[in-house]
Amino acid sequence: MAFSSKGRTQTTLAEINITPLVDVVLVLLLIFMLTAPVLQSGVEVAIPKTRTVNQLTEERMVVTIDKEQNVFLQDKPVNVNALPSLLRSTGKGDPAKRIIYLRADERVPFGAFASVMDAVKQAGITNISIVTQPLQK
Repeated sequence: MAFSSKGRTQTTLAEINITPLVDVVLVLLLIFMLTAPVLQSGVEVAIPKTRTVNQLTEERMVVTIDKEQNVFLQDKPVNVNALPSLLRSTGKGDPAKRIIYLRADERVPFGAFASVMDAVKQAGITNISIVTQPLQK
């Protein structure tokens, strides 16, 4: 906007100070980065430790077996017999191309682990990754 007083023209400079905005965005980014791993899976299990561990970079469908052999899809308890139909209904795309992460407590008997693996395969999902922790040096 131009103002004229005694032959001179003045313009107003309207600038938005974005420094506080950048500060708030960086703090929120830091908070989300710290809390995202905690929110990914709320079921507490003692995951077995192995020498080779791949880091997960994206969120996937997670099936969890706790020490009492309760089965969870994400954080919701499910019956192992209903698991194949739930996996078919919640998934997107071709089941053969989907990836399921299976977290099991280290004290879970192999029979319970095998029955959950079978339920996942009944849903048509063949790409199953078992979640482990790295060994401490």
